[in-house]
Amino acid sequence: MHDVYKIADEIVAREGGYVNDADDPGGATNHGVTIHTMRRLGLDLDGDGQVDEQDVRVLSRDLAVEIFVDHYFDRPRIKDLPADLHPSVFDMYVNSGANAVKILQRLLHDMRIEVAVDGGIGPQTIAATQQALAAAPAHFVDAYGIARRNYYYALGDARPASRKYARRLDGGKGGWITRAEEFISPKYHLSDAQHRARVSAWV
Repeated sequence: MHDVYKIADEIVAREGGYVNDADDPGGATNHGVTIHTMRRLGLDLDGDGQVDEQDVRVLSRDLAVEIFVDHYFDRPRIKDLPADLHPSVFDMYVNSGANAVKILQRLLHDMRIEVAVDGGIGPQTIAATQQALAAAPAHFVDAYGIARRNYYYALGDARPASRKYARRLDGGKGGWITRAEEFISPKYHLSDAQHRARVSAWV
């Protein structure tokens, strides 16, 4: 069993501190918590009557962990999925919201397990995931990580502004790809040559 607070603390470490990248739809972000999330939660941390970039800047690491556990693990019901999937699906939910669940649901479809691809975790998705893990206990977590990596590459294919997150300036693996591969067994990591071949069409 994975400790959810340990997973959340690792996510915060992975996300880093304050950034405000014009190419990132998340906008101003600190410890992985976006200004949009803080506005949705009404987190006026400096008490000036509005949730703005200053509130993002003063967000503490501990509060970020609490936000992730409550709003990105418990409420979307990731906690009800098999525990082996908690680290990767939780990390992806922080990074990409309900797309984390859609990736899982599409993977279940690929295994010919009937489930709606709606980004929500309900009894159908929970049962289907349990079935898939039982059918492929040595491979399913890796399969999810690989599907996640493929999702990042597809984002780069579709949105040139996002390519810098999947490919470094020197052509090597960018943060999105190395992040996905943290949850994939080393034997399934792409070599540098394979990665470069995958992104060779990118300008």
